[in-house]
Amino acid sequence: MKRVGKMTLAVSGLHNHKGFTLVEIMVAIGILSIALLGLVSVTVMVIKGNTFSKTMTTATTLANDKMEELKKTSYTGLASGTDTPEATYTRTWTVTQDSPAAGMKTIAVAVQWNWQGAAHNVNVSSIIAQ
Repeated sequence: MKRVGKMTLAVSGLHNHKGFTLVEIMVAIGILSIALLGLVSVTVMVIKGNTFSKTMTTATTLANDKMEELKKTSYTGLASGTDTPEATYTRTWTVTQDSPAAGMKTIAVAVQWNWQGAAHNVNVSSIIAQ
């Protein structure tokens, strides 16, 4: 007992051990590690999804640009062809005479590319009349 002024205080709990044990810390580190690994895998999937979306957007833009260029060409000057507007993409356009009816042409533009070992493509088509 400790005497403070006119009061006597009982000092108890001098050996009160507050804190974490090594086992508790190891369990907490394990749970945190599992959570962080889950976040890393989700982050990788999001990055891949964004990259694919970017390539898809680029391919769609290339197809639409070629379609607009072909629509500005004279009716008699339309012809099929192929080019490589960017290193990864191959663009092919086909002009079909008298389709779907006489005096009309169907223009089909396809852009192909490979992404993670798989072939992908975007197709755009339109019909123009004479």
